[in-house]
Amino acid sequence: MIVTKECQMILFQPQGRLDLEVGTNLLQQLAIRVSQQDALWVINLAKVDFMDSSGLVSLIKGLKEARACGCRLVLCNVQANVRLVFELTQLDSVFEIFDTYENLISNC
Repeated sequence: MIVTKECQMILFQPQGRLDLEVGTNLLQQLAIRVSQQDALWVINLAKVDFMDSSGLVSLIKGLKEARACGCRLVLCNVQANVRLVFELTQLDSVFEIFDTYENLISNC
């Protein structure tokens, strides 16, 4: 996983399958940053080609952590098969989802 910090923003870039293992790693990375209280946490899902329920739970927990510490968590570059999971669970209305990282930057 690649984690980059720039301009009051932390960019998380999980790769491959967003399952229990990767989701747990993502939650650990988010927990490290809770004390920093950055304004914006971005999870770029461009390289995630599959997400199961445990990966989805990790994102929900991450969103709760972000909100609890006054941060904003957004998703971008969500692939079609992963976006379908958000739509079927109606969580696409809970998460802020941007089509591209560039669209996100232009709206900040």
